[in-house]
Amino acid sequence: MSGWRDTLDTVMRERGRSLYGYAYVLAGSREEAEDLLQDALVRTFRTGRALRSVEAAQSYVKRAIATAFIDGGRRAAARPRTVASAPDELRAAGTRMVADDHGARVDEALDLHDALLTLSPRERACIVLRHLEDLPVAEVAHVLDLAPGTVKRYLHDGVAKLREVLPDVDLEDTETVAIHARNGGAR
Repeated sequence: MSGWRDTLDTVMRERGRSLYGYAYVLAGSREEAEDLLQDALVRTFRTGRALRSVEAAQSYVKRAIATAFIDGGRRAAARPRTVASAPDELRAAGTRMVADDHGARVDEALDLHDALLTLSPRERACIVLRHLEDLPVAEVAHVLDLAPGTVKRYLHDGVAKLREVLPDVDLEDTETVAIHARNGGAR
C-alpha cells in the first residue's frame, strides 16, 4: 500500500469517530455529516501526497470539514428556502421533534443542537471549535483561516443568538488576554 493509503486507513481507524462527531455537530444530521466527512477525506487525500503524520492528516481533514460546511452554508444561503410552519409539516419533512419523555440532559443537548442550527455557518463553526472542541481563539482562527478578531466577533454574535433562544446556555469564554505593563507611564 502507498503512504497516503496507509495514512487514510489509520486516520479512519483511529480518528474516524471523532471526525464524524465533529462533522455531525456542524451539519446537524447524520446524512450531512457523512457527506461532509466523505468530501473532506476526498479533498485531503485526492492528490495522493503522503502527510507527515496521523495528527497532520486529522488536522487537514478537520479543516476540510469546516471549509466544506461553510461553503455549503454559502451555497444554501443563495438558494430560496421554504419554512414548514405546522408540526405535522415538520414531521413530514423528516425533522425530528424533541420528545417530552426524554431526560432533562438529553433535552438540553437537543435544544442546544437545534439552537446551533439557527446560527450562520461561520458562527456555528466558531462556536463548535471554541466551546465544544475547546480550542483557543488563535487556533480557531488558524483552522478557519480567519483573523482572531473576526473569530471573536463570530463568537460574540453566535453566543448572543444562542442566548436569545436558550437564556441559560453556559458558554462563558474563559480565555484570557495577557496584559503587559510598561515601566514609566504618563505623569
